[in-house]
Amino acid sequence: MNKRLSFVLLGASATLLAGCGGGGFLDRERPDEFAVQRQAPLVVPPDFNLVPPSSGAPRPADGTAAEQALEALFGGPAPRSEIETSALDRAGAAAPGIRTSVGDPQTNTVAKGRVTRDIIAAPEGDGQAAQAVIPG
Repeated sequence: MNKRLSFVLLGASATLLAGCGGGGFLDRERPDEFAVQRQAPLVVPPDFNLVPPSSGAPRPADGTAAEQALEALFGGPAPRSEIETSALDRAGAAAPGIRTSVGDPQTNTVAKGRVTRDIIAAPEGDGQAAQAVIPG
């Protein structure tokens, strides 16, 4: 009797657990809580002769939430200082195909030393087989 009851309970719990993982009412489309943005409060304009906006038109003063986040993080375009402007003027404009010529195998490179060569030539991996070699 005890074995039969335990098998029934085991089967019922397995059925309930399997039901939680399926579609059902828990598997529905949810809004992205980070994409929700607040609307700016309504303000009475100082000039009452303005034409009201058409219904359904986007608000001209507000940007998207992504634009507002970028603006808050990095700020808008800032004017360059005199030093930055003079450095850019001295550097001049880059040649149009500069990235192509840098990646060309015929491009001459400068030797950066033995340590840099060893770092670049190191095998890829998680480093489990790495060893520290003390020169001596």
